[in-house]
Amino acid sequence: MLGKSIYADTPDGLSDARIREELENALGDCRTKLKKVLILPPDYTRFHSNAGRITQLLYAMLKDDCEVDIMPALGTHVPVSRSEWEHMFAGIPYEKMLVHSWRNDVTKVGVVPGEYVNEVSEGLVNDPIDVEVNRRLLDPSYDLILSVGQVVPHEVVGMANRNKNIFVGCGGSSMINSSHMLGAFYGLERVMGKDHTPVRNVFDYAEEHFLMQIPLCYILTVTDAPGGHIRTHGLFIGRERKYFEEAVALAQKKNLNLVDRTFQKVVVLLDENEFKSTWLGNKSVYRTRMAISDGGELIVLAPGVNKFGEDPSIDALIRKYGYCGRENVLKLVKEKEDLKANLSAAAHLIHGSGDGRFSITYCTRYLSREEVEGVCYGYIPYDEAIKRYNPTVLKDGWNTLPDGEEIYYISNPALGLWADRKKF
Repeated sequence: MLGKSIYADTPDGLSDARIREELENALGDCRTKLKKVLILPPDYTRFHSNAGRITQLLYAMLKDDCEVDIMPALGTHVPVSRSEWEHMFAGIPYEKMLVHSWRNDVTKVGVVPGEYVNEVSEGLVNDPIDVEVNRRLLDPSYDLILSVGQVVPHEVVGMANRNKNIFVGCGGSSMINSSHMLGAFYGLERVMGKDHTPVRNVFDYAEEHFLMQIPLCYILTVTDAPGGHIRTHGLFIGRERKYFEEAVALAQKKNLNLVDRTFQKVVVLLDENEFKSTWLGNKSVYRTRMAISDGGELIVLAPGVNKFGEDPSIDALIRKYGYCGRENVLKLVKEKEDLKANLSAAAHLIHGSGDGRFSITYCTRYLSREEVEGVCYGYIPYDEAIKRYNPTVLKDGWNTLPDGEEIYYISNPALGLWADRKKF
């Protein structure tokens, strides 16, 4: 495929016709030579990446000339439901979906040496990391693998996508656990919104040493979605790292919100169709914590959240140990075998805690007070919370309530990172 970087020349982003044209140009003459293609888009939790529409366009371009398989890069998430599929990938038969199983469907392709992990983590972690990917990526019958997804600030790797889509989205439990804990040990405030982080360095090492033989090409987007309307500001196509770096630079302009005044109280809405668990919903914590004042408060409006973990076993671990703070979790990892065996869950518990610096209150319909308070969060019933914090009235940014209280409102935490300008 032809590598290229495409930037929107209007605030409304790239048109659908322009995206189609650029994809056709990138595929070029190889379209008629391909026999079997694997597309790796994100799942429904990344709906606003515009990867769904790009996957639709790719499928339409390729389906008449070759066999096309589509495997959402689930990571540890639950499989895409039929209704989600029809919304995100309209026009593609649901039966075309392959489901990635992060525990059972992977092949080990190598090991990142402990010496290298020690070097990139500045001595914090020195364990080797197994590199596992879904076995289908190694299937020689595929003559093109297209990894599609959004570059946006991320709490583990710094900036999401590129080979994260491979090693986490289509990876195995060992890599997912190890990479998440590596990020947690290093500190999410040190990585979010950055390119060269310990976890990204591990992913780059793994790709360079173990996967250069597969026919992989990245299709990266930079988007935002004011009012739910997706705007694609950049499209970056190619395997060379320079395309990712260009996407990072654009995402830092479009998705990084540096504030001059920190938040004493921030209210975040989790779309009920997108966020069904705190595992996903804690983007409200990750993406705002660097902008919350000491002693501040985070209110999470979570009408669709009905569980803690996407996976039943991880859900049980979250219920058992709770979001009890970094130091407590690190101590528990040393003492508790079940947590030691699920390091991604341990990392999530670290990331989802206010560490005593600020409070977190979840406002839910389907989780009870007992359940929410049992994982170390405050609780307000959702229907009670929206009487004061009504998402149909609030606007993104600063709001003054009728009684004079000032809050900062965020309608979708997945599309950005908010941070104190003085500390970023």
